[in-house]
Amino acid sequence: MYRSTIDLPPMQRVYSGRAAAEALVEEAERLGAKRVFVISSNTLANKTPEVEHLKRALGKKFVGVFDSIAPHVPREDVSAAVRAAESASPDMLVSIGGGSVSDATKIINLCLKHGLRTPEAMEPFHIVVNADRSVTVPIFDGPDLPVVLIPTTLSGGEFNALSGATDKVANVKQGYVHPAMTPRAIIIDPAVTVYTPEWIWFSTGVRALDHCFETLGALNSNDYWDGMAMNGLRLLSQGLLGCKKNYLDLTARQQCQMGAWCSMVAIVAGLPMGISHATGHALGGSFDVPHGYTSCVMAPFALEFNADVNGDRQALISLALREPDVPAHTLADRLIRALDMPRSLRKVGLEEKDLDPLASYVLQDIWCGTNPKPIKDRAAIVDFLRRAL
Repeated sequence: MYRSTIDLPPMQRVYSGRAAAEALVEEAERLGAKRVFVISSNTLANKTPEVEHLKRALGKKFVGVFDSIAPHVPREDVSAAVRAAESASPDMLVSIGGGSVSDATKIINLCLKHGLRTPEAMEPFHIVVNADRSVTVPIFDGPDLPVVLIPTTLSGGEFNALSGATDKVANVKQGYVHPAMTPRAIIIDPAVTVYTPEWIWFSTGVRALDHCFETLGALNSNDYWDGMAMNGLRLLSQGLLGCKKNYLDLTARQQCQMGAWCSMVAIVAGLPMGISHATGHALGGSFDVPHGYTSCVMAPFALEFNADVNGDRQALISLALREPDVPAHTLADRLIRALDMPRSLRKVGLEEKDLDPLASYVLQDIWCGTNPKPIKDRAAIVDFLRRAL
């Protein structure tokens, strides 16, 4: 028998398989929203009809759009969006786009609550990783506005209260979290994802796989989280390969989206991740490596690195991928290569000289200290990273 505590997020509704504009109007009416402000990816706003569909469906409820959030959410972009949103006086925020847009929208809501109009004003609100790898989470009042997220990638951050933004001065991606940052509703519409470039769709799909890998590798997981992660692996592996065969297959795309949701259950409920995610945050925030690519490179190496302490747990990964006699890191590597994703740090632009500074940034991440296999110091991280070079 084990002891376990599962935190349930205050999310109220997930729409799946319905037109995004139709579901958004229903949600706005359900919540009594009269002034809806949209945060969108630049591509969706300017090169597809999707934002126009939302605008037309909302009618007089639509009060504006901001479409200039860069990857990894620079704090400067958050501040610009806050100023734009303030001028519109919204009573609901909506995002449509990938993980950076989703994260930005949740942080914008926090900034609107506290009147944070500059990157410097955000400083007291981010999570701090201390020298002993303990984590200090600031205490503050949560945001008030309801948030609805329409994701177009598979990284899964839309389900999480935790969001990241990059301090370009310190060159570090920082976390912001409060239970009230959880979105009120999520709209999963596979049709709006067809504009997502293939490399982003597949790489963020691997990111979702990595949520499952690190859940099933965690020594303090439980039967509920394990079951959701195993189902996530099943849905994602089938759906991603289905999309590889036919990129416009909406059934396969919906499988991927539901798998990404399953992959987030443990993280949202309080289970820490490990060295793959810690490295991914550092690669993204400090070296500008695309979010999904970080897991494409690091996930199999992390599985192999941890196998001597959690091999029995990793057997669940092999079972979920229907090859129980093959090591999990081998199956992960095989699947990522089948999607034509990069498998080394060199492939995403890093060299030997980058390993030591990368290790320093990994040490500052909230999940470096929660890896199943304890990591002694920066030198140990460099040795781990060198495996992936």
